[in-house]
Amino acid sequence: MEAAHLQELMTLESSYWWHVAKQRLATSLLSTYVRTPASIVEGGIGAGGNLLYWQSMGYEVHGLDIMEESVYNARQRGIASVHQHDLHEPWPVENNSAQAVVLLDVLEHLQDPVVALRHAANALSDDGKIIFTVPAHPWLFNEWDERLGHYRRYTSEMMRSQVKQAGLRLVKMRPWNAISLPIAVMLRTYRKLFPKNTGAEFPRVGQLVNRSLIQILEYERCWSPHLRPPFGLSIVGVISK
Repeated sequence: MEAAHLQELMTLESSYWWHVAKQRLATSLLSTYVRTPASIVEGGIGAGGNLLYWQSMGYEVHGLDIMEESVYNARQRGIASVHQHDLHEPWPVENNSAQAVVLLDVLEHLQDPVVALRHAANALSDDGKIIFTVPAHPWLFNEWDERLGHYRRYTSEMMRSQVKQAGLRLVKMRPWNAISLPIAVMLRTYRKLFPKNTGAEFPRVGQLVNRSLIQILEYERCWSPHLRPPFGLSIVGVISK
């Protein structure tokens, strides 16, 4: 992640629809599979907002991030157990000590995500869970992904293969964020036809649209256990040992 993108994330994460909806999604899965009190390790902490929120819920939180700026920011916000670390290397976490590892839009940033999944598994207790999101649809991969530091976008088959190679078991997996897929297709088509040199900033929306998108994704989250979305801009899932 570019330093400028991290700064933008620090500004937007508490209110921007994408971050709010994704945090609610991950929190819902944590509440289902890992009740408080429990120990959580987040790989790729970004601006630290997720850890701060889960800490307020009563979880014991730990974070790893390759960016020094992310670690510094998280500590300034009151999260003590955060470390600068490359997720490809053995994690500075005691084996079998965590009830959950959270990897939200992280695996696509890693050259070898299978290695990182194995390290995550080492940190987990026997009944622990890995909660993940990844961007979907390789055909959408473009310069925006490259600016964000993505190596790939995923299909369900790719994710299943990586989980299997890591010696783990996929508990559940489904598409997420159906509303954004057609919008993303239109934006990428427009940028291909009318290219310009921009950063990896999040597309700005008005307050009404922002609130509406949060609510739409909240409806999707609540209904998805009963009515699986047929498609989505991302993939969300749960992994176990």
